[in-house]
Amino acid sequence: MSYRHSMTWHTEGIRAVAPAKWRCLDGMLGVFWEAEGQAGAKGYYLSPDPRIMIFFNEVGQQIRMSSRDGRFGADSRRMTRAIYVPAGVPLWTEFTASLRFSHLDLHFHRDRLLKFLAPTIGRSAALAASSQPVEIQDVKALEALAALLVDDFTNPVRHPIYAENLIGSIVAGLLHIPGNKAGEQSEGRLTQAQMNKLVARVGACHDQRLSVAEMAATVGLSESWFASVFKQTTGKTPLQWQLGRRVELAQTLLMEGDLTLAGIAAQLGFCDQAHLTKAFRQIAGETPAAWRRTQQGA
Repeated sequence: MSYRHSMTWHTEGIRAVAPAKWRCLDGMLGVFWEAEGQAGAKGYYLSPDPRIMIFFNEVGQQIRMSSRDGRFGADSRRMTRAIYVPAGVPLWTEFTASLRFSHLDLHFHRDRLLKFLAPTIGRSAALAASSQPVEIQDVKALEALAALLVDDFTNPVRHPIYAENLIGSIVAGLLHIPGNKAGEQSEGRLTQAQMNKLVARVGACHDQRLSVAEMAATVGLSESWFASVFKQTTGKTPLQWQLGRRVELAQTLLMEGDLTLAGIAAQLGFCDQAHLTKAFRQIAGETPAAWRRTQQGA
C-alpha cells in the first residue's frame, strides 16, 4: 500500500537541528526528528490519519499539550514520553522553557492500522482501540523498539519487514488493546492482554528464538504454568507457535522480497537454509520453493 501522510501543521519558535531521517513503508511512514524549541514556542498539528510520537528524552517539564482550541487551561497537561493521536484529533503544544529534544513520529494510513489489529482482536475492537488516544510516561520497552527503528532509518540495509514488525510491536505495546481484565486467568487460558505482550515481544526479536522461560517471564507466569495455559489457549506449544510466526515472516519475504532462501534464513535467525526448509515444510506442508510456485500460480 503506497502511502503519503497528510498533515496540517504550524509551528512558531521550533526548528530542526539536523536533517530528518525517515523511511516509507507499507501504509506507514516513520520520521526521526532532532529539534529545539524556545520558551513560548507553539505548535499545531492535525492529520486525517492516526500517528504515534515517542520522545527520547524527558519533555514534561518544558512542553504542555492541549486538544481544545489551543487553550492551555484546565484541560492542558504535560507532554508524556509517548502518545497516540487518533485520526482527526487536533493537538496543540506550548513550550514553557527552551528545550532540545528528539522524537520518532510514526504515521499510519488508517486502513493499515486496522489491517494489523483486526486479524487478532476483530474489526470492531480494532476500530475502538484505534479511536482512543493514549498518553504514557513509562516508555522503557517502547523506547528500545523506537531506537532500533531509528538505527534502521539511518542505515536501511534490512528488508522493510524488519521495520514493519518493530512498528507493529510498538502499536501492540502502546494502544489500549481490549481483552480480559488484567490478571484474569479464566479457565486456564492466557488473557488477550498477555497474548498481545507475547506478539509484541516476538515481533521485536524475530531473528532470535525466545526460550519458554523468557516467554513466560514476558507475561508474568511460571514456566510450567505458562506452558500449560499456552497450549490451552492456542492449541500449540510455545515453541511451535513461535516457529509458526517465523515461518509466516519467511512466507512474506518469499512473496514480497528478492532475498535468497539462505538470506531469509539468516535474517530470521535459522541456522541455515536447510534448517529453514525443514521448519517451513513442517509448518506449511511443502518446501519454500514449492510453496512460492503454488502462490505465484494462484
